[in-house]
Amino acid sequence: MKEVLTIVNFELFECEWPDFGFTQQPIGPVSYETYRKRLENVKAKMKERALTHLAIYTDREHFSNVFWLTGFDPRFEEALLIITLDQDPLMVVGNECEGYLGMSPLFEKGYLKHERYQHFSLMNQPRDTTRQIKDIFCDMGIGGTSRVGTVGIKYYYQDSLMLDIPAYIADALRAMCGRANVVNSADLFMDADKGLRSFVNVEEIAQFEFSNYLAVKGVKNMIFGLKPGMSDYDLVKLSEYNGTPLACHTTVVPGYLKDKSMCSPAGRILEKGITLGMNLSYWGSNICRFGWIAEDENDLPDQAKDYAENFAGPYFKAICKWLSALRIGVKGEELADLIATELPFEKFGIFLNPGHLIHTDEWMSAPVYKGSEIALHSGMYLQCDVIPSNDVYGSTRMEDGYVLADENLRAELKEKYPECYNRCQKRRDFMKEILGIALHEEVLPLADTCGLISPYLLKPETVFRLKS
Repeated sequence: MKEVLTIVNFELFECEWPDFGFTQQPIGPVSYETYRKRLENVKAKMKERALTHLAIYTDREHFSNVFWLTGFDPRFEEALLIITLDQDPLMVVGNECEGYLGMSPLFEKGYLKHERYQHFSLMNQPRDTTRQIKDIFCDMGIGGTSRVGTVGIKYYYQDSLMLDIPAYIADALRAMCGRANVVNSADLFMDADKGLRSFVNVEEIAQFEFSNYLAVKGVKNMIFGLKPGMSDYDLVKLSEYNGTPLACHTTVVPGYLKDKSMCSPAGRILEKGITLGMNLSYWGSNICRFGWIAEDENDLPDQAKDYAENFAGPYFKAICKWLSALRIGVKGEELADLIATELPFEKFGIFLNPGHLIHTDEWMSAPVYKGSEIALHSGMYLQCDVIPSNDVYGSTRMEDGYVLADENLRAELKEKYPECYNRCQKRRDFMKEILGIALHEEVLPLADTCGLISPYLLKPETVFRLKS
């Protein structure tokens, strides 16, 4: 059993937010060879499950499984990737995505076939050159002796016949193969324990670190540029959003919208003496912070003047314990129980999972929940996402991403992406030496904000640290 940090108390102090240097975007797309290897791994899983075919549905929001396999993410439309054991995979697309298929190295190399299925296209676009979906399935060998795994948005362990793909696709498959032979296989990619996307490689770590760099830069600009009386539109302008695809909506939530926690900017005015939450999420990152638009406790309402001492500070202390317990082999229930004990629901109101997996989708699945027997493994990319809520204090937040990497994965990262590896080590050192947060050696922080909570957003240099 590894030692867990003994935490005595916390305090506020003045600290310059660290900047560990420009994070260069990893050069070039994911390689053709990597996509071929991923497809072969999928086919091996299909054989284990006695599946003859895999039908993977994707749309603009739920793109990550197909994107991970091919490098293609649909724009405007839906798409369907069909994988067999003995043919090249087929990508079925609408009118507009046909011209975007070249984004996939598999397509460029001639390994990914395609067909235009115009019912995936937007309303009133041409639909005069399309075949029936059942005919496309038939040409891919789907028939009465087939067993087809479908992949949509979610999986349901209570019933593998619960599908979450469009009815016209599900109905066609069931009519051709029989209801019992069309099963939900989304867990093959997304299961929090064994899903293929729950194991990130060094290329993904480097790419996600770059994503965190962009998100940190944006949120830091918003916090340090915040001024009472400005609008939420003007606040988000400070983020310097550069066009990189977002993983979820950017939110700016002033205190008078406390029951509407996912609001997008709408021209609302940000006044002194209220709470404010904000986030910025690119593919592979979500940096979120919450505090009061205040310089110190004197700017807070009387009933909330002890916010730092009685709410944000205890939260910081609990998250530090969570981080010190984070390691390969720890069970999800241990992390969940720790938060439930340290931050009682009656005061902190934490309803969602205290931690989940993040990928190009902001929430893939979660190994951390009450009673979870899932042992965290190397390659997991976890979002420290613990969301409290209180009628008086509002909330607080220290939401950033951490990769669990065993000795071999760390060595490979150090060899292939030494600057990324060194920045992770500098973040670890800062968290331990400046903030007092000790991490196990396998924990790699991907964001420069890791460990930082500023309760007073008009004085962001005032942050918490541990006294041990």
